[in-house]
Amino acid sequence: MRHKRFIYGLLAGAMLLCLSGSVRADELEYRFEIGAMVGGSSYYGDANYSSVMKNLNVMGGIVGRYNINPRMAVKASLAMARISGSTADFDNRFPGGDVEFSRTIYDLGAQFECNLFPYGDASGYKSTHRLSPYIFAGIGVTFAPEPAKNVFAPNIPIGVGVKYKIAPRINVGCELSFRFTMSDELDVTNETAPILNDPYGIKSGGLKNKDSYSFLTISVTYDFSPKFRKCNN
Repeated sequence: MRHKRFIYGLLAGAMLLCLSGSVRADELEYRFEIGAMVGGSSYYGDANYSSVMKNLNVMGGIVGRYNINPRMAVKASLAMARISGSTADFDNRFPGGDVEFSRTIYDLGAQFECNLFPYGDASGYKSTHRLSPYIFAGIGVTFAPEPAKNVFAPNIPIGVGVKYKIAPRINVGCELSFRFTMSDELDVTNETAPILNDPYGIKSGGLKNKDSYSFLTISVTYDFSPKFRKCNN
């Protein structure tokens, strides 16, 4: 839980810094983006509680973004990913013997993004930047279908990324995000090995002792719906 508190604090501080920056609304060229993302997915829970990007699997999805102004945006995404884990390489003996799992999950969410620099094509009078890091936080849901049983749980996505406008309407981005779920059953895929659901008998509440996963993605999006411009004759 200590690393989660550190991540929350870091993002909160960066968000306040971002929101404090002033920006001209008329510097925004396009309101909407839509595109695709691909990358890797990794699980964190009772079968992997410390290693970042261990047992990396593949993921892919679609992403859409509404640009409020060059500093702020609201993003929605739908992703399908594979997650897996194993206790075979644990230093200590795992209760009940070694266990492993692998399953497909679906992630649907919405996030508020804050660009650290005003983002745009940097043309003409505008004080925007074609390259900008950003941070985000939001809310989502995770669905993991059988083999053992269906799991449906809320999640809290947070993360960081960087975006670059390679053309007036085309953006590429790289993003690392963590999805903290309200379920401890993402890693329970076999009815004969339910031990990954609370193997140490520790009571959980909120996000404590819950499963989570991360995405490391590359995305490409296309801008549309140009901002209405007044005639200045």
